[in-house]
Amino acid sequence: MSEKPQPYKVRVIHVVARGSDVLVREYTLDPGEAIPWHRHSNVADYYYGLEGTVLVETRNPPARHEVGAGGFAKVTPPTVHHVSNASKKPCRFLLIQGVGRYDFVKAAD
Repeated sequence: MSEKPQPYKVRVIHVVARGSDVLVREYTLDPGEAIPWHRHSNVADYYYGLEGTVLVETRNPPARHEVGAGGFAKVTPPTVHHVSNASKKPCRFLLIQGVGRYDFVKAAD
């Protein structure tokens, strides 16, 4: 299976598990790093905080979730969302995406 390049750059993305309808990755974002505004057509995003605080924002409905260690946030399709580290320390989180075909549809900033 060929990997498409990520449409954004963050410190580390480690693939934990990949199936035909689920994708599990561990992310590390340095201070100021972000995953740009985007949406998914079919899969929901489940964010689980591991270290530091990751900020998950949505547009419609507008929401802001600060996910710390042990915290959780969910974004359902086709909600446009943005993920960032606004703190002064790295943050780590687990992202589970499924169930369905994964895509990344960039949205306007």
